[in-house]
Amino acid sequence: MGPLKRRVFELLENATSCGHAATQGTSIEILAYEPALWTFVDHEGLEPTNNAAERAIRPLVLWRKKSFGSQSDRGSRFVERIMTVTATLRQQGRNVVDFITRATEAELTRTRKPSLLPPASVQRAAQAAV
Repeated sequence: MGPLKRRVFELLENATSCGHAATQGTSIEILAYEPALWTFVDHEGLEPTNNAAERAIRPLVLWRKKSFGSQSDRGSRFVERIMTVTATLRQQGRNVVDFITRATEAELTRTRKPSLLPPASVQRAAQAAV
């Protein structure tokens, strides 16, 4: 990655005096964070993009576009919570419909509600990775 890092740095340096104000400004801003651009090189398993975050919020973005958002504070709270539950369960590889069904049944029967915390085996694996 060394040659690529040097080339990107050179291009950014050249762009700081290219004569186009917007390009110069952007290049100066990027150079201020230039070392952070390469964090993924030094840390195994770190993606060079924010694709995971983009994928996580994509369902919410699509829902909002199709539904024109919610029309009340109560509706907004529901959307925030259901999207959080959905994203959390998907990250854990758990079935969303099954969880919502069990939560609804527990509410109706006044029994213990399912937890969003990952199963103990997933928690142990996550702790071992740290």
